[in-house]
Amino acid sequence: MTSPLNIVILAAGKGTRMHSDLPKVLHPLAGKPLLEHVLDMARVLKPAKLCVVYGYGGDALPQAIQGDDIAWALQAEQLGTGHALQQAMPHLDTNGVTLVLYGDVPLTRQDTLQRLLGHAGSDGMAVLTVALSDPTGYGRIVRDNAGRVTRIVEQKDASDVEKKINEVNTGIIAAPTEKLVRWLAQLSNNNAQGEYYLTDTIAMAVAQGVPVATAHPHHEWEVLGVNSKLQLAELERIYQRNYASTLAGLGVTIMDPARLDVRGALSCGRDVVIDVNCVFEGQVTLGDNVAIGANCVLKNVTVATGTRIQPFTHIEEAQIGADCRIGPFSRIRPGTALASDAHIGNFVEIKNSQIGTGSKVNHLSYVGDATVGNKVNIGAGTITCNYDGANKYRTVIEDEVFIGSATQLVAPVTVGRGATIGAGSTITRDAPAGELTISRIKQLTIAGWQRPVKKPKGE
Repeated sequence: MTSPLNIVILAAGKGTRMHSDLPKVLHPLAGKPLLEHVLDMARVLKPAKLCVVYGYGGDALPQAIQGDDIAWALQAEQLGTGHALQQAMPHLDTNGVTLVLYGDVPLTRQDTLQRLLGHAGSDGMAVLTVALSDPTGYGRIVRDNAGRVTRIVEQKDASDVEKKINEVNTGIIAAPTEKLVRWLAQLSNNNAQGEYYLTDTIAMAVAQGVPVATAHPHHEWEVLGVNSKLQLAELERIYQRNYASTLAGLGVTIMDPARLDVRGALSCGRDVVIDVNCVFEGQVTLGDNVAIGANCVLKNVTVATGTRIQPFTHIEEAQIGADCRIGPFSRIRPGTALASDAHIGNFVEIKNSQIGTGSKVNHLSYVGDATVGNKVNIGAGTITCNYDGANKYRTVIEDEVFIGSATQLVAPVTVGRGATIGAGSTITRDAPAGELTISRIKQLTIAGWQRPVKKPKGE
């Protein structure tokens, strides 16, 4: 029978070098808090118990991070990693194995953690280590002549010889929970930082004859932590480059993998092309043969087959049909659904509206709270006047309507099937089907009128 797995995520630190009132682990990476990334990976391992140790920021973490499976343990004083893990012990199953992760180390891969757990068990301890060309600041892995781990020495406590060791501790360990309880109770803060080091449990394990194994990540970036905004930015680029590589491996054409940002999940069909500086937020799905132009932002959007989205287009909370043409410089706001072959052009804003098959809104228009039928042409500068200052009303434009430029449709109003609205009209009543409706003042020329002349200064 497999021992139950406990996972403890240490997330109590302030993150002084972040220079922020926000707890460090709540800073976003790829659109979600650092801690959420670690929790997502922890859940993949299916732990019997999942505990987060929090401290700085008080209840900010439990309030920001939701999950009925999380036990929260408060570390009121930050007295070191060993002290932090002690706070979690009452929430754990002492018969199992405990894996210790960190809320500011977001990119560790599943296979790395599974290999680490494979070295640990009821009788063994495992430490995730990595060899660094510059190990400054990290705890060093000290081994005996036979290559066995004997202890971990922190940078501030290391001798000159020990500082030359380039194999370092990542802080990620797996150990029998029952033994951890005993070792943690024996920790001392007699060291350069006056803290209770979790790493001291390694020497305790060795002294008691408990084998200490090591595992190593395939990539150094898997164990990189965040202590500053610069490090956060560096991890963001690593994350995004890895995401771009995955998409490219699935056949997506990424014009420049260094200039892609996915802040959620992006699903792509075949022969999708994404130009530079595009941002995808939330859940975005792109169908086959979709092309996204440069500098577009898509948030919680589904785009069907064959649609082309031109540069500088923003789309949020919308459904885009097949073979549509959108942009450049278009804004599609929440609640919008475009049927197939709809055209939305430059400097057009659509909000909470349904646009029918083959309909076109190509220039400098606002369509809000509207139902637009099939094969409708809406001229440049058209506005649906949907808000009276207190309430919003709906505009209905039936199939095959032609609306001339610079028209205002004052909702609630319906334009019947096949109607034509003359340019420059203000429509305040329903326009009948199949008829031409015009609302204009009569054009006048005032003979002899003189444009005012600017007076000289001082007069």
